[in-house]
Amino acid sequence: MRVPTLVKTAAAVTATAAAGAAATSTGTSTRWYRHLRKPAWQPPSAAFPLVWTPLYGLIALAGARALDRSEGPERAAFARGYALNLALNAGWSALFFGARKPGAALAEIAALNVSNLVLLRRAARTDRSAGAALAPYVAWTLFATALNGTIVGLNRGR
Repeated sequence: MRVPTLVKTAAAVTATAAAGAAATSTGTSTRWYRHLRKPAWQPPSAAFPLVWTPLYGLIALAGARALDRSEGPERAAFARGYALNLALNAGWSALFFGARKPGAALAEIAALNVSNLVLLRRAARTDRSAGAALAPYVAWTLFATALNGTIVGLNRGR
């Protein structure tokens, strides 16, 4: 893995994290969010940055490894998929917290899950360690999907 590639993926992931954090920090303090019904198994708010920080680090590392170990059309396809994935990642927070649309966010996170699986497959094909680094992200996003879906179900008609 080359340092310039890691710097680029880290910058892209940092921008994604900042966009998500901006939407989340204003969204979780709103009356709207506080009054949503949430499942008892939802982690406390403090857990989310503790989980996302290392996940974002792994996403940057995996992206750099996969990019540096691929070339030509394969590298270009991974780069496009990586960019789309980061856009979808940031978009979820904007929809759920910014727009206050949990249903739309659920549809969006479903697309993110598909993107995650495609990215994981491409990364693992190129570099097993890159694929392994993305696995916790894929797992956490599936958990987040279940949480988002439960929140939508608990708040139907509200």
